[in-house]
Amino acid sequence: MTDPRSPGARMGAEGESARTATSTTKMKTPPTARTRRRRRITWTVASIAVLAVVGGAAVGAAALAGLFGSAAPAAPAVDTPFAVLDESGAAQASTTATGTALAAADYLAAQPTAYWLTPERDPIGSAGDRVTALAAEARAQHATLALVVYGLPERDCGNHSAGGLDVADYPVWVDEIAAALTAAPDVPAVIVLEPDSLALATECGNLDARVPQLRSAIDALQRPGTWIYLDGGHSSWHPATEQTRLLAAVGLDGVRGFSTNVSNFNAAADEFDYAHAVADALVAGGTGADHAHALIDTSRSGAGSTGEWCNPPGRLVGEASATLGDGVVDTNLWIKPPGESDGPCNGGPAAGQWWPDAAVELTRAVRR
Repeated sequence: MTDPRSPGARMGAEGESARTATSTTKMKTPPTARTRRRRRITWTVASIAVLAVVGGAAVGAAALAGLFGSAAPAAPAVDTPFAVLDESGAAQASTTATGTALAAADYLAAQPTAYWLTPERDPIGSAGDRVTALAAEARAQHATLALVVYGLPERDCGNHSAGGLDVADYPVWVDEIAAALTAAPDVPAVIVLEPDSLALATECGNLDARVPQLRSAIDALQRPGTWIYLDGGHSSWHPATEQTRLLAAVGLDGVRGFSTNVSNFNAAADEFDYAHAVADALVAGGTGADHAHALIDTSRSGAGSTGEWCNPPGRLVGEASATLGDGVVDTNLWIKPPGESDGPCNGGPAAGQWWPDAAVELTRAVRR
């Protein structure tokens, strides 16, 4: 199975950052794994999707409104309970690991982390069933389901995460995912749509192809209670004005905003600054502020970046999901699953494979 990493990191020199988040950033002390387990089972009205449309008909809205009133589901924010999923690489590894590797896997398995939908792991005919099962887990936890949709044709320009579907099959696969989400109207969802697709488009020379592909996926995946974030690169890749141009080429109707730092290592403070710069440029260009929010990946940002994008040594997990946010940055989320390799570099296995040594190193400052 191929999996995420950030090829754009090799396009910019990133310095090690030890700065704390900006003064506008709402920060809380990252909770322990035990606290996270308690929090993820907390029932909140904001985590209930009260309206969905299946075949043009409202499903489930009347019953939910009767129980909880007419409040619309809230957008992701600090303290949003994201689901902890049994399908994670860490959870699978914890069933067989021993010693320090087990402690690392157990710690990571307890953290809310996005699930990557790829056609290699969840092909046409299976993707819908996977989403249905994941939604059931999120429902049982009264939590928001976090998904990454990662299956574009000619994905990653032939690099370590190469693959994806052909042009004709991609919309079929996305429609299957969308149908499964629509059939679970009570489960709020966050979708990170096709990491690297826009930020890498200038290097790949395929922006003209990416725009209709992403626009079609956005149109298919929209539903009440789902928030879509487009690829926003990261603070050491494109300047904010260039990333804004790429986002605007697709158009932000139907999306919440953009994701940054996916599978990368930049410190949260750098990404907050970058997210604000991109959002300001989007709004100045005519994008409504409601479509210029950000979601930041902090899964491996705890030690900042060395400028390497592929399995750099000495990194640490970053701030726990849903512990940071402000008026532009909805919150942070562990998007890249820590402990999964970026590719066959620096001693790692193929992209997406569980790598016990990386899990141990990333968690060395937090696990007990």
